[in-house]
Amino acid sequence: MGNCCSDVGGGMTAVGGTAPSTSATNQNAAADWYFKSRGIQGLFSQIELSFSATSLRDRDVFSKSDPMVVVYIQERDGAFTEVFRTEVVLNSLNPTWITKYTITYQFEIVQILLFRVFDVDTQFHNVAVKMLKLEEQQYLGEASCALSEIVSKRNRSLTLDLVQREESVPSTHSQHRGKLTVHAEESFSSKTTAEMTLKCLNLESKDLFSKSDPFLVISKVVESGISIPVCKTEVLKNDLNPTWKPVFLNIEQIGSKDSPLVIECFDFNSNGKHELIGKVQKSLADLEKLHSAREGDNLFLPTPVGHDNKSKVSKSKFFVEKYSETVQYTFLDYLAGGFELNFMVAVDFTASNGNPRLPDSLHYIDPSGRLNAYQKAIYEVGEVLQFYDSDKRFPAWGFGARPIDGPVSHCFNLNGSSNFCEVEGIRGIMMAYTSALFNVSLAGPTLFGHVINRAAMLASQSLANDAKKYFVLLIITDGVVTDLQETKDALVKASDLPLSILIVGVGGADFKEMEILDADKGERLESSTGRVASRDIVQFVPFRDVQNGRTSVVQSLLAELPTQFLTYMRSRDIKPNS
Repeated sequence: MGNCCSDVGGGMTAVGGTAPSTSATNQNAAADWYFKSRGIQGLFSQIELSFSATSLRDRDVFSKSDPMVVVYIQERDGAFTEVFRTEVVLNSLNPTWITKYTITYQFEIVQILLFRVFDVDTQFHNVAVKMLKLEEQQYLGEASCALSEIVSKRNRSLTLDLVQREESVPSTHSQHRGKLTVHAEESFSSKTTAEMTLKCLNLESKDLFSKSDPFLVISKVVESGISIPVCKTEVLKNDLNPTWKPVFLNIEQIGSKDSPLVIECFDFNSNGKHELIGKVQKSLADLEKLHSAREGDNLFLPTPVGHDNKSKVSKSKFFVEKYSETVQYTFLDYLAGGFELNFMVAVDFTASNGNPRLPDSLHYIDPSGRLNAYQKAIYEVGEVLQFYDSDKRFPAWGFGARPIDGPVSHCFNLNGSSNFCEVEGIRGIMMAYTSALFNVSLAGPTLFGHVINRAAMLASQSLANDAKKYFVLLIITDGVVTDLQETKDALVKASDLPLSILIVGVGGADFKEMEILDADKGERLESSTGRVASRDIVQFVPFRDVQNGRTSVVQSLLAELPTQFLTYMRSRDIKPNS
């Protein structure tokens, strides 16, 4: 076997087929890519949209309409681009179309879709739909929505009223244009993952002065007969009776339980020229039977070209110590099961932001309507998350300010109420934020602990009530946190709760210390008592790093959220319909 990694250390680690990580440490980049690329972590999912309509307008004189749906997607510049057409259904005002539109669902992006329904004229019935000129067809109506609105419904179906084009003259009979129902299904042939613990006994020693350093390579056999490597185990040094760490294989990735797999055992060599000890060819179904029968199978060595076709059977034996299958539920499965994301926001009102009445302040409200950095972060994050919160009532707090005739508060209700912290919708947050600027005095210092504990309290109460809720707190700040250890203590405690925290740094401060809170580099947070966070719940991004680039604040912030959500659910064995 040739080089599988560029360095000795890397070559001795497992690649692919490793467990989906529930901690922030020892992450394997190849395995991470493997799971992400197959939707197991839920960041991207292939969605099939199907369409049906009721009570369409009848535009034909001697028969019913012959409707077709055309799908458009909104681009960055706001323009809509056509991406799909259904087939034409003949003579129907209540059609169900068969052709489905496949789209990649991305959690961190608001994907706006536009659906237009046309009545295809009889003279064009023999023309392929992709060749039809839409201006020659009769327009029946249109509807628009975000993809998030469809997938966040429990039944993944959304019924929309068909209306007239915006540029057309408003119709007094718009209620008679009919309704369009869009249904979403996740495109997965299998969500099942097989977990196996593999071992060998009596391996042949290939090294002159020591025992072999064995590892396994598992490959799938494609139709052409070529073997495609799927994963490899770690290397176990000087071991002729090795038992490797569990291997995880997604059944969709290998084809099916009956698809042939080649499992090869190699002796590791640092020069990359690994020596084959032996191999077996089995399907997952065969491996399950080996485990059930508690039997081993002899490894064999293929004979060199030019010799007889009989393979050499080795004394070395291959065993399946453990075998189990589990379903890897996706983020969308939990949404369909009734789980919601509850959005919360906390805004920094410390004096370092500058006088809100002056144009150089980070809190300056521009009369022209141009949003400041705080407003942009609230709007862009809230615009994505609002679809996953059914009542759209969002807790909103401020910190680091002195309410009129009061002491400095490090967690006050943004709406000015002493009893209720919730506001109505994203517009409600924006209005409460603007109002608060004229009703508090900016002060300091920058303390996160209070708002994190407040958010954690809401998450804890929800958990105690068995509510299907996961909380997301957005903290927007202009400075480095002053209570770093208290913040760490609060985050470590909150890591056991259904809670994620998104932090946006605005302004020109040096936010390097803030990155300590975001455990992306593998070191989990530790509290003052030595307790380590059970998982990474923080995502931090400086606003200036992304505001001028192609990546939006939203995409940077929300990139890890579905993974954090799934890590929490899986670590507690919470199933979508539990």
